[in-house]
Amino acid sequence: MTYSVAVSGASGYAGGEVLRLLADHPDFEITTVTAHSNAGQSLISQQPHLRSLAHLTLRETTPEILAGHDVVVLALPHGQSGQYTDALGDAALIVDCGADHRLESETDWAAFYGGDFHEPWTYGVPELLIPGGKQRERLVGAKRIAAPGCNASTVSLSLAPGVAAGVVDPADIVTVLAVGPSGAGKSLKTNLLASETLGSANPYAVGGTHRHIPEIRQALVAARAAGAAGGAAVPAAETGANQGIRISFTPVLVPMARGILATTSVPIANGATDAQIRDAWESAYADEPFVHLLPAGEFPRTADVVGANTALLGLAIDRAANRVTIVAAVDNLAKGTAGAAVQSMNIALGLPETRGLSVNGVAP
Repeated sequence: MTYSVAVSGASGYAGGEVLRLLADHPDFEITTVTAHSNAGQSLISQQPHLRSLAHLTLRETTPEILAGHDVVVLALPHGQSGQYTDALGDAALIVDCGADHRLESETDWAAFYGGDFHEPWTYGVPELLIPGGKQRERLVGAKRIAAPGCNASTVSLSLAPGVAAGVVDPADIVTVLAVGPSGAGKSLKTNLLASETLGSANPYAVGGTHRHIPEIRQALVAARAAGAAGGAAVPAAETGANQGIRISFTPVLVPMARGILATTSVPIANGATDAQIRDAWESAYADEPFVHLLPAGEFPRTADVVGANTALLGLAIDRAANRVTIVAAVDNLAKGTAGAAVQSMNIALGLPETRGLSVNGVAP
C-alpha cells in the first residue's frame, strides 16, 4: 500500500527535510505541499535540492487542502498547528513537528510558550524508556504524533538510561549544546545572518528560559518511573514543578548549518559502580537501529551524523568530579526532527521502523 502525504510548511527547513526523507521512501507518495507566504510558487524554487519533487507547487495551508490524505505532516512554527489539527477530524495520521502537542502540563506550556494549550499527543521518540518498555510501543497504531524538539530529544536520549537505572542523580543536570542555526527555522533574523554567526559562538536562552526544558523533564520523569517499575533503586520523586529533575540548559549557536553536539554532566548516584553505569546505556541501546553508544573513550562529532537518522553517544565516568558526562551528536533536522517524524510514522502504520531512513551520514 502507498500512503498519500500532505506536508505543510514545505518551504521551511523542517518541512524540506521531511520531504527529502519521504521522497525516496517506498511506501509514501507526496501529493500535496503547502506554505503560507510562498503559496503559489513551485516547491523547487524554495527547495532547489529536491529535484525529484520539481512537479509540485506550494498551495495554501488550509484544513480543506490538507484533508483527504492518509498522512498529514505539519512543519509549522510553534502555536500554529493547533488551528489545523482541531479542524482535520479523525481520519488521517497527523504528525506535528511543532511544539503544540508535546507537553502534558498546561502550566509548563503557559510558562514557556503561552497561548492556547492543546492536548498532548503520542511523543515521537521511539527509543525513550517508559514504564513497561519503550515509547515505540505507544506509537504502534497512533493517529496523532508529536515529533520532538531537537535539543530536547538529544538531551533526553543522553540521560534516560542512567535515570531509569538509578545510577545517576537527575537533581543536578548540566547540559551545554552547540547547535546550528537551522534549528531556529528559515525566517530571516538578524542574529542568524552569516555575518553575525561566522567566526563566533553565541549563547541564547540562558538561565533556564529555553522552551525545550519542560520537554526534557517530562521525558526523564517517564524514564525514572520506568526504573521504579522495573525495581531500580531510583531516588524518590520530589513534589513541585521540578519533580526532582533540575536542568541547567545552555544552548550556543555555532557556525554550522545543521547539527547538535550536546555535552551533559550529571552526578553519579550513591553506590553506582563504573560497570553499572556503562551497562545502563549499553543495555538500553544495544538493539536500537538509530541510537548508538560508542566504545569507551570515543566521542562523536556532528560531522558524523549529517543527513543521518542517527544519534551517537559517548560516555565518560569522571570519578574525581563524581559525575558522568555524555556527549551526543545528532543532525537537528534529521534525527532531531524529520527523521524522528518518519521513524514514528513507520511504527504507527506497521511498516519496518527503519524504512526510508539511513544511519549513514554525509562526509566530508
